[in-house]
Amino acid sequence: MRLYLASTSPARLTLLRQAGIEPVVVPSNVDEDAAVAAVEAESGPLSAGALVILLARLKAEAVQNALPDGEPIDGFILGGDSAFEFDGVIYGKPHLPHVARERWLRHRGRSGVLHSGLWMIDHRLPPATASEPFPAAGAVTSATVEFASDISEAEIDAYVATGEPLTVAGAFTIDGLAAPFITHISGAPSTVIGMSLPTLRDLLAELGVSWTDFWATA
Repeated sequence: MRLYLASTSPARLTLLRQAGIEPVVVPSNVDEDAAVAAVEAESGPLSAGALVILLARLKAEAVQNALPDGEPIDGFILGGDSAFEFDGVIYGKPHLPHVARERWLRHRGRSGVLHSGLWMIDHRLPPATASEPFPAAGAVTSATVEFASDISEAEIDAYVATGEPLTVAGAFTIDGLAAPFITHISGAPSTVIGMSLPTLRDLLAELGVSWTDFWATA
């Protein structure tokens, strides 16, 4: 049983490997900003949950037909996306040091919600007719993250200088250098790291397969 990961996220890849699954990594190359802009232009602003499930689905569908070298996909395709919601505002990756620093100054002593969207496509067998879609299932999982109130500006500057917060949703990690600054998590820790592993297990069950079927040692 093969799992194709439509993502180049190191965190998602590490999570799967630690849980016993060795996925085939296939970059989706989805233009996320353009996709969101197109939907919001038609339907209005997206909620955090709607945003992450949209992008997770688009990523999975982008690699649905074939691998880059033309090899047909025979297995399950997984797309994922994350966004951090703080004070009702949705935050993605800050990219710039001063943006990450401003966010951390606001985070101190407060909490926000990390939303993780997953979309799974069962691509083992073609549908009975060309008009039918491949079986698919998706879900959004959220976890609340609380930050320490006594984080100093010197600590924030040192953390931002490492570059770690620049390329992750919300400008923080719980499995890296920011872990000592986070005092409490309500929800599955894996949700905050990159994707909810319990939710992924549920999606596979919904599509009729067992999580353990994907273990690399099986």
